[in-house]
Amino acid sequence: MTRAEITTHLGEVDGWTLQDGAIEKTFGFDDYHHTMAFVNAVAWIAHAEDHHPDLAVSYNRCVVRFNTHSVGGISINDFICAAKVDALLAA
Repeated sequence: MTRAEITTHLGEVDGWTLQDGAIEKTFGFDDYHHTMAFVNAVAWIAHAEDHHPDLAVSYNRCVVRFNTHSVGGISINDFICAAKVDALLAA
C-alpha cells in the first residue's frame, strides 16, 4: 500500500497509528484477567483470518501490531483485522 492509501485507511479505524512499518494500537483494561481475555479473543481472530499480529501484553494493556510480512509492509488485511479487533470492544 502507498502512504496515501495507508493514511486513508487509518482514518477508518479509530486509534490505530502507523509505527515502524506496521499499524498499531494500545488497548487498556482494568486488570490482568480482562487483558488476557482480550488477548485470547485476538488470537481467535488471528487464527480465523490466518493473519497474526505482534502482541505486547502487560498487566492492564495490550499493544497490537499488524503488518503483512509476505508483502513487506502493510496490506488491506491489516486493516480488516484491526477493525475486527476493535469490534471486540464495541459497546
